[in-house]
Amino acid sequence: LDGGKPTVALVYQAVQALYHDPDPAGKERASVWLGELQRSMYAWEMADQLLQLKQDVESCYFAAQTMKMKIQMSFFELPPETHIALRDSLLSHIQSLKDLSPIIVTQLALAIADLALQMASWKGCVHTLIEKYSNDVSSMTFLIEILTVLPEEVHSRSLRIGANRRTEIIEDLAYYSSTVVTLLMTCVEKSGSNEKMLIKVFRCLGSWFNLGVLDSNFMANNQLLMVLFQVLQRDETSTNLHEAASDCVCSALYAIENVDTHMPLALQLFQGVLTLETAYHMAVAREDLDKVLNYCRIFTELCETFLETTVRSPGQGMGDLRTLELLLICAGHPQYEVVEISFNFWYRLGENLYKTNDPALHGIFRPYIQRLLHGLARHCQLDPDHEGIPEDTDDFGEFRMRVSDLVKDVIFLVGSMECFSQLYSTLKEGNPPWEVTEAVLFIMAAIAKSVDPENNPTLTEVLEQVVLLPETVHIAVRYTSIELVGEMSEVVDRNPRFLDPVLNYLMKGLREKTLASVAAKAIHNICSVCRDHMAQHFQGLLDIARALDSFALTTEAAVGLLKGTALVLARLPLEKIAECLSDLCAVQVMALKKLLSQDPRNGKAADPTVWLDRLAVIFRHTNPIVENGQTHPCQKVIQEIWPVLSETLNTHQADNRIVERCCRCLRFAVRCVGKGSASLLQPLVTQMVSVYQVYPHSCFLYLGSILVDEYGMEEGCRQGLLDMLQALCMPTFQLLEQTNGLRNHPDTVDDLFRLATRFVQRSPITLLSSGIIVHIIQCAIAATTLDHRDANCSVMKFVRDLIHTGVSNDHEDDFDLRKQLIGQAMGQHGQQLVTQLMHTCCFCLPPYTLPDVAEVLWEIMVFDRPTFCRWLESALKGLPKETSGGAVTVTHKQLTDFHKQVTR
Repeated sequence: LDGGKPTVALVYQAVQALYHDPDPAGKERASVWLGELQRSMYAWEMADQLLQLKQDVESCYFAAQTMKMKIQMSFFELPPETHIALRDSLLSHIQSLKDLSPIIVTQLALAIADLALQMASWKGCVHTLIEKYSNDVSSMTFLIEILTVLPEEVHSRSLRIGANRRTEIIEDLAYYSSTVVTLLMTCVEKSGSNEKMLIKVFRCLGSWFNLGVLDSNFMANNQLLMVLFQVLQRDETSTNLHEAASDCVCSALYAIENVDTHMPLALQLFQGVLTLETAYHMAVAREDLDKVLNYCRIFTELCETFLETTVRSPGQGMGDLRTLELLLICAGHPQYEVVEISFNFWYRLGENLYKTNDPALHGIFRPYIQRLLHGLARHCQLDPDHEGIPEDTDDFGEFRMRVSDLVKDVIFLVGSMECFSQLYSTLKEGNPPWEVTEAVLFIMAAIAKSVDPENNPTLTEVLEQVVLLPETVHIAVRYTSIELVGEMSEVVDRNPRFLDPVLNYLMKGLREKTLASVAAKAIHNICSVCRDHMAQHFQGLLDIARALDSFALTTEAAVGLLKGTALVLARLPLEKIAECLSDLCAVQVMALKKLLSQDPRNGKAADPTVWLDRLAVIFRHTNPIVENGQTHPCQKVIQEIWPVLSETLNTHQADNRIVERCCRCLRFAVRCVGKGSASLLQPLVTQMVSVYQVYPHSCFLYLGSILVDEYGMEEGCRQGLLDMLQALCMPTFQLLEQTNGLRNHPDTVDDLFRLATRFVQRSPITLLSSGIIVHIIQCAIAATTLDHRDANCSVMKFVRDLIHTGVSNDHEDDFDLRKQLIGQAMGQHGQQLVTQLMHTCCFCLPPYTLPDVAEVLWEIMVFDRPTFCRWLESALKGLPKETSGGAVTVTHKQLTDFHKQVTR
């Protein structure tokens, strides 16, 4: 757009190319050019002209969407005196384009709504719109569209209208809400049973319910509510209308969540929904799954809304337990998608009853939960003609995982032991088909851990029987029985006589292609829980680990087996650990050496990540108890392995993924032996720094933070670690100072401040007396605006901990010096930091980050209250007091009140 304002013809041509150019490169060029146009000042005029020309749907859609985007994002570009002209022009466009296409009407309606919310001089917009258009039948469609999107946009994150303006708007909308409902009712009466109009009316009503501004007394006696339930009771209602009506009822139920303050409407909705049971059965008979799902959504929303009433007064008034009956009817539907809708309610009910902990109350709800569990067990059955193991990644597999979670959450109401015994007796006494057996074992596996394993004959009997299952049973039954055994590792630990038969059973599974991974997971579980008993089987584990790749294991299962092996290894006598660890690592080290000796195929070296991840898991979980003065048994092994890791790192230094895995492996090696890795410190830091100059992978900063954590307290290491920090900071600052550098490299920000924070914790004086600290603080101040969860958290923690070192008098001799150094830093950066934080809270960060900011401000205040009060006052004075739409964002009184609340 360097050539200034384009012609409308040119813009039109670009839109044509965007939709119709056969050449993808042409499409792409048009898209980039139009994007640039949308960001420029010319977009306002171009969009307006295209809408006037009305040449075709595509150009009008582009123009309407541009208008909406500009009003949402760039409203400040327009001088206030143009606002009225813009409003009038948008209203005339929506009127002239109303029959061209509904998506254009929606975009223009959004533009008008977003304008109304930001334009403070447009008072009572709902009233003016209804007055202007409600008498003209042909304008009804777009009038209702505007009235639908207006309440939806009030809480839009992209419109930064501020709390004052939002409150004013919500009060305004509440004032006109009954006018809107009356208009909608008139619409229904005029248009008879015109389905399209009814859908629009229900969508609009739902939108006003969602905003929570409808008067519940007025609504309770309103015809529109009757119409809504009539539509849902009628068998001939079409799918689309049924969905719109269901959405609307759900919104209404959600809006009256505080039942006590909405009594009359609550009663109407409660009674209305109970009348839909017959309609539900009709939909089941007609096999109309869409409607069945809608009814189940409504029944669930009803139960959610009246949850507290039901727990408070079960069986009385609106605590009527027929609401739960409705959900159990849905649980009886053959399609599992129906019952799944209600899971969140059952989970919340369980949570509620768990908190009240009243046995009599539990007794009332127990039979409902029993019936639910019965239904869920049936839904978990695989098809009788299913072949192979249960799939856990498809929709049905995910459903079964959710069932397993739900069962764990509500089982306390029924009693784990009773339930477990009941399930087992169905297998013991009957001879059910395989798919029933498998589903029962699946539910047993879900609750096995919550059954008390102390001298429990049922549990031991189950374990005894399961490991005797012949290999001829269906493979899915074997698969789930192996999962069950893994979940019963506590029982094995209490009854070590079972260890041999259980391990034999799991070894059979490990040798079979489809059962190998689930068997590996079960062995890992048993290693974790029965570490001491497993020590005698260590040789067997080592044999498996040596031949790991001869089993058909997923990456995750293989790593899990090594984890189990390492956990048991750590329980061996110290003198055996070194030799066994060396054995365990040998396979992976040999593989890495082999990869390094190969000629790279087509210029690329083979991928070592599998071996690095396996070494990492071994180091991570080999944590023997070492007394003071004893040499760590893993020290020698790690020193021997270092050259291979170092060479692997060098070979793959350009590949972020592999370097990350190398660093992860080194991190666990350093953590494993702690101070025992001192001999690696020099070569490791040298290599990190030299690679980082060329390839600034953020994982080097993370690894640096681990080294500072382990060695920062050692007097002799501090200068070396500071040199490392300075060497790593130079390329880091270069990277972050590029355009959008902070936004494009959140991992680097996260890891840099993790490293700086470790320094503050381990050796604050070293860092505070260095020349680099000024640059790190400046970088932190710039990075506070970054809307990225981990990076932001890391920055705030650094600033908080930094100031805290000058606050916490831990009676160390260096406290006075620390306090003095922090005083200097705050004198230099305090005002800028406070101003930036206030700006950031208002304009950059999502609400969940505010507690972290509060921690920082608190530390500054504790450090020097009088100065902080001045800094805060100055920061608040600098905030903008008005929006470009003329709304007052903050009054003087609000600012002084806020200042008082924060500083008192």
